[in-house]
Amino acid sequence: MKPLDPIAYDYSGLIAPKDAPRFVRQTGLVDADLRWLAPRLAGARQEVLDNLALYERGIQPPEDKQPLDAAFFDLPERLLDEDRPLMERIVAVGDRMAKEVDRVVILGIGGSYMGARALFESCCHPYHNELSRQRRGGRPKIYFAGNNVDNDSTQGLLDLSEGSDDWGIIVISKSGTTLETAVAFRLFLDSLRKACGGDDEKLRNRVIAITGETGGLRELAESIGCRDIFPIPDGVGGRYSVLCAVGLLPAAVMGLDVSHLLEGAAAINQRFRTAPPLENPALDYAGLSRLMETRRGESIRVLSVWANGLEAVGLWYDQLLAESLGKNGWGPTPLTVLNTRDLHSRGQQHQEGRRDKLITNIVVEQTHREWLAIEPSDFDQDNLNALSGKTLPDILRAAYAGVNQAYAEDYRRTATITLPRLDEGSLGQLFQMLMLATVVEGRLVGINPYGQPGVEAYKKHMNAILRGK
Repeated sequence: MKPLDPIAYDYSGLIAPKDAPRFVRQTGLVDADLRWLAPRLAGARQEVLDNLALYERGIQPPEDKQPLDAAFFDLPERLLDEDRPLMERIVAVGDRMAKEVDRVVILGIGGSYMGARALFESCCHPYHNELSRQRRGGRPKIYFAGNNVDNDSTQGLLDLSEGSDDWGIIVISKSGTTLETAVAFRLFLDSLRKACGGDDEKLRNRVIAITGETGGLRELAESIGCRDIFPIPDGVGGRYSVLCAVGLLPAAVMGLDVSHLLEGAAAINQRFRTAPPLENPALDYAGLSRLMETRRGESIRVLSVWANGLEAVGLWYDQLLAESLGKNGWGPTPLTVLNTRDLHSRGQQHQEGRRDKLITNIVVEQTHREWLAIEPSDFDQDNLNALSGKTLPDILRAAYAGVNQAYAEDYRRTATITLPRLDEGSLGQLFQMLMLATVVEGRLVGINPYGQPGVEAYKKHMNAILRGK
């Protein structure tokens, strides 16, 4: 079994020193804020657990709690225990697909693809698709489509597969009616059907659908005769679905350790249930972020990631936060930045701009690869000989320490989430922590964190315009 070291949330940077002048204390939180917050976090946690119990007992929740997509919470434990045959089937089908094809196109939008993309960029080689199949561990190249309706990029991906049947499709949509994904599926399915040359059996093996128990995609997959169709469980909304087949099947195709991913999420669930407020990452992140917004005006949530592989995780979280809490004229604005790259674009504003941004760093303690170091050179016009022996991680850590020191000197508060390493166990913990924190924050402020009525509005109008209604 792989090691599962816990992730950590350090909010000490949000706390103003007790002996600081009043204007400094007003830039952060003080002990009285924490004392006020702790019982409210305990109450919100109990509400989340009570709502899960309502769902599991099949009891209709009050109208203000509908929809109640609470089933994501104990998915990790169920898949590791009583539903383990489903998890093992997901892994087996992922392995089969990986052996049969050299390229997989994953079609989906929003929560139907963002978790898979986050896993791909975090846990696979950063240039996975450029490696030989042997160096990819026998795994296929991975591409994402169906998340936009851009003509040229879609045609470009179709070009890669023209004339070849050595590829497959994973299509993900709970309803099967999301237009962007449905259009892409028709295009890629037609291309794959032609490539298979009328071999219906090959086509059935090369297309995997992940969808609801009913709906257009389910019916289409059944009419094709798809060998494998996986359900998106009832009570699991799209942006909370990364730990069901929506994220797990792509992860299995990539060769990732699906069990380790679920074990990480289950570990966070255990901490969520048992650890007290102010020692509980999901509760603390929710409550302290909310306090910094309501008491310090920091309504922009900057997720400042310090590894290239985490940028897609930030984009996944952008959707989670925006769709869950952006309702009724309220809700924080999410923003993902990648450092040190974005210190040379947004950094100026974060250092000296409006004081409306809460910056939460995500840092990774261990790298996968041997550290690259600066070597002495006869050509020292770049003045780097003075840094001989310093490694890229040394430089990154210095940048992290330097920027946070600069923020602190201007009384701009920061918090930090630390991952032991960039692997499946850490990602499982991080996904579950952020999903739970989002639900807790919704319950704290009386916003239903499930459903996305604002997204449905554009879909209705787009379809009416296209169909001339």
